[in-house]
Amino acid sequence: MSILNNALSGALASQLALSASSQNIANLQTKGYTRQSALLTAAAPSAGANQAGNGVRVSSLLRFSDNYKTQQLWRSNSEVGERSQTQPYMTQLEQVMADDQSNLSSGIDSFFAALNAVAGVDPTSTPLRQQVVTTGTLLAQRFNSLNNVYNAQMQSVRQQRSAVIDSANSAIATIASLNTQIANANASGTNASGLIDTRDQAIDSLAGQLALEVSDQPDGTRNVSLKSGQSLVLGGVAGTLSVGGGLDQTFSLEFAGTSFALDPTKAGGQLGGLSTYVTDTLKPLQQGVADIAKQVADKVNGQLAAGYAMDGTRGKPMFVYTPGNTSNMLQVADGFQTADLAFSGDGTAGDTGNLQKLVDIKNQTITVTGLGSVLISDADTQLVGKLAVQSQQNKTALTTAQSMRDQADADWQSTSGVNQDEEAVNLVEYQNMYQANMKVMSVANALFDATLAMMG
Repeated sequence: MSILNNALSGALASQLALSASSQNIANLQTKGYTRQSALLTAAAPSAGANQAGNGVRVSSLLRFSDNYKTQQLWRSNSEVGERSQTQPYMTQLEQVMADDQSNLSSGIDSFFAALNAVAGVDPTSTPLRQQVVTTGTLLAQRFNSLNNVYNAQMQSVRQQRSAVIDSANSAIATIASLNTQIANANASGTNASGLIDTRDQAIDSLAGQLALEVSDQPDGTRNVSLKSGQSLVLGGVAGTLSVGGGLDQTFSLEFAGTSFALDPTKAGGQLGGLSTYVTDTLKPLQQGVADIAKQVADKVNGQLAAGYAMDGTRGKPMFVYTPGNTSNMLQVADGFQTADLAFSGDGTAGDTGNLQKLVDIKNQTITVTGLGSVLISDADTQLVGKLAVQSQQNKTALTTAQSMRDQADADWQSTSGVNQDEEAVNLVEYQNMYQANMKVMSVANALFDATLAMMG
């Protein structure tokens, strides 16, 4: 009887719809889960004008997903990854370089104040001369301490970028593997929603590390490439990122037997943010501090060489500057004594001719990377000011990126997320549908029994 078949199809369809709602509710707090729903369609009637139809069928399980919103979610994650990785480094440098107990400005001021104190009292005073040597040593230590902070950050960035590459390779391999599983599931008619969710989570994780372009394919797979165009995943084929060692790391991508060199500053995400920080902030700052150290040492040493020490001999260098990423970039020369300070301009003890010129060095200009020509007394302040501007710009960009990520996530949730109230309504509706169809089956059974009784 068609009435019995119709009711049976309705009961079965409502069971599938209830199953979809129960799956949604079970995954109410599952990160990245995309809600599903049964798509019900009426079964067409058989031949004949008096046929109402053959019930209902579940034509498919819908997966509520908006590709545009998903793409926005990934793009916003790249921006957050790029900005969030650099801010801790900038904040640390701001704190160190602006601290009165460790910054260069205070050290330079103290050194030249000690020179000025000698000029104003007694150029032959051993305690005052000792204060010059002591403040010179402390100044060198400040340069070295700051340089060590730069070196430590550089080492941390190298380690972090290597970790990003390892994590990215894992995500790339996962995406390629899931592409294969999804294509096979679609070909066999199996529901691949769970696999798609897992793959999208892997793409989102990868997007935080690298800026991506993602394109959908007819078989359900997704191809993933860098913003610069190099492929990371094509169907089930995965590329491999690699990083070279050494102080200046090199990056490359191998895909299908071909190797491509990568510019990490253009990679976006965490890798791009870290690399841009090294190129645009850390290295220029370190070089700027090295410029100050070298030129201050050269000017002081040059002026000492033009004067006379306590014993009437020509002055000797006070500072030794060592280029490169060394922990002792600047230091007072071994064996340098207070008597070696060449304050006299004519060889007479007590003369301050050369000492006055040493004091005046503070007001001379030097050339600093990233700043150009600046006064020695202003060089460090301008470096700190430039860093503060870059840090504030990054904070602002990070706040904007996080807002965009939050908005993108809210948009995604509005389409793909599970709404508890909506699912509660669906449960009641599908339950009523099931009970109604069971009632129809009961009526059909009664009619069938009555018919049999009439036929004796």
